[in-house]
Amino acid sequence: MEDRIETIQDLEAEVHLLITKNDLFSKAFHQTGMPGLRLRKDGFESLLSAIVSQQVSVAAARSIWTKLKHAKLTGPRKISWASEEELRQAGLSRQKIRYAKALAEAKIDFKGLRNLPSEDVVKILTEVPGIGVWTAEIYAMFSLGHKDVFAPGDLALQESARILFELEERPKERELREMAKDWSPHRAVAARLLWAYYHVIKKREGIS
Repeated sequence: MEDRIETIQDLEAEVHLLITKNDLFSKAFHQTGMPGLRLRKDGFESLLSAIVSQQVSVAAARSIWTKLKHAKLTGPRKISWASEEELRQAGLSRQKIRYAKALAEAKIDFKGLRNLPSEDVVKILTEVPGIGVWTAEIYAMFSLGHKDVFAPGDLALQESARILFELEERPKERELREMAKDWSPHRAVAARLLWAYYHVIKKREGIS
């Protein structure tokens, strides 16, 4: 079973271990302060919400999710039984309807995922159409609380790493995944600090 970050105290301990291991994370921490815990419930709704959020703005995703909740279309059985027209009226595109139904039909053992290592969680989830490696790694990090998982496909993490580590160009996913091996077993905290650092940079540069 994976070690987890489940409380603020867990997070604080992990942050201090990471910044002791790498001075540059100490530099980021002094600018960001303690990053957020950002844990959320695991299960079907969490992944369905991730699918809804793909390639749309935060406001649009929130609007669609509100419609789905009002229509009581956030559970696997309701999604399976719903017609395409019902799901379309709630704001889902044809592609996302296919993904939502595939997720419902996958019958994932969400309780079982809690006891699996990150690699197995990613492998199981990415077998479902519409769930890529990034989504699966984010699920392991924030829904399962895994402490040694990273999401190197995230553009904000790539850009934050470029600036913090003074790289000539933004690292690609494979390169950042390799870099992150040095931050094990604290990679989920490294991700939180890099996201927090990215937001500090954006504010400093006046980017909305």
